[in-house]
Amino acid sequence: MEKENKKSLKWLWLTIAFVIVAGLGVWCGINASDSKDGVNSVFSISSLLFGLFLVTVLGYMLGRITIKGVSLGTAGVFLVAILFGYLCTLIPSNLPILGSLNLKPEVGNTNFYKKVVQNVGLVMFVGSVGFIAGPKFFKDLKKNFKTYIFMGIIIILVGTAVAVIFTLISPYKSDFWSGVLSGALTSTPGYSAAGEAVKLKAGMSETMVTIGHAIAYPFGVIGVVLFVQLLPKFVKADMAKERALLKSNFVETSEKKESKKLFKCDDFGFTALGLAIVAGLILGGIKIPLFAGAVFSLGTTGGVLIMCLIFGHFGRIGKLSLEIPEATLKTLKELGLMLFLIGAGVDGGVNLVSAIGDDVGIVAWGFLGGAAMTIIPMIVGFFVAKYMLKLPLLNNLGSITGGMTSTPALGTLISTAQTDDVAGAYASTYPIALVLIVLACNLMIGLM
Repeated sequence: MEKENKKSLKWLWLTIAFVIVAGLGVWCGINASDSKDGVNSVFSISSLLFGLFLVTVLGYMLGRITIKGVSLGTAGVFLVAILFGYLCTLIPSNLPILGSLNLKPEVGNTNFYKKVVQNVGLVMFVGSVGFIAGPKFFKDLKKNFKTYIFMGIIIILVGTAVAVIFTLISPYKSDFWSGVLSGALTSTPGYSAAGEAVKLKAGMSETMVTIGHAIAYPFGVIGVVLFVQLLPKFVKADMAKERALLKSNFVETSEKKESKKLFKCDDFGFTALGLAIVAGLILGGIKIPLFAGAVFSLGTTGGVLIMCLIFGHFGRIGKLSLEIPEATLKTLKELGLMLFLIGAGVDGGVNLVSAIGDDVGIVAWGFLGGAAMTIIPMIVGFFVAKYMLKLPLLNNLGSITGGMTSTPALGTLISTAQTDDVAGAYASTYPIALVLIVLACNLMIGLM
């Protein structure tokens, strides 16, 4: 039986290798016919699709590798995407056929991954999570409101304190470390806020913010993913018992009203999701002035998450049904997370090129500081939640992923916990953490 399994696995790998090689051949043929003098004048659609699905295949293969019960899961896609982004900066743009894969920053092709793939994936993932958590979210939030606010404050406060310490002991200024802080907490709004704040202060550089964010971001993703996956093993948690505790910690919702009487535009719920995302993008685009020219906005993540929570909670607008089938939500959640990680990973790999080329020392400082800003807040947050706030393990970890504003870690935690209910703790802590990280990045640059 074991020999048959090994033989089947061997043929599986050979089949995958054949598909990749065959796909490369077809892709080269398409590009050769579309190219002029052997070089594509623009980043072709076939190049984007080739990179997208190559990273998908290799990323999931890497994520499936299990060592002592631990695997990267979907985060494997992120690591492969970083490597892909980096390698594509080494391809000469005048190289026949393969030149269309060039992702050097000055060429600008990486924007397809950063602005299109990443953001499409982001709204799909957080939108699905919002609809999944919506029915229980507001009642759970009412019950645990103070707890989640306190967790968000603790995590961001500790992370900011670590960033301030590194600002004082390193040869780099607060513009760099604010970027590292936003990367360590995987916060795009924090990164944007820091980039805007440096424009108003002499001697500060927006480039340094970008470099700091790019250096810290990869470990910011992987570190939280591994934390929520490994910690239940370290504490030898009984996951069935923890799921029961998580369920009992929710205020049970009443049964859904009879929906045969409601109008549905489509059987898959795409209309409801589209309406919620449009409303979320409008909400996320609202900018609130803070101080010294800085502004706060919920951004794409916060706006879409909140509106999808609201839509998921009410489930209808008049006679229009806003219900989305569970199968649709689970599929879109995984697909969205995959696309988000590919877009973020490719962009991170490209940005790392400039960081490594400019100053090797800055990479070492940024990685060390970023790792500390990722790990220390999670450890402190875990013990505070466990011993002071008496939170069950899954509520604890869900709140930590929200406090760290880590979308990929939420996906991993859902897989580890085998229940979507952990999204409630994430969604409850996320907004306060989002506000505080924006303020922290502004304050660091303004006061240091």
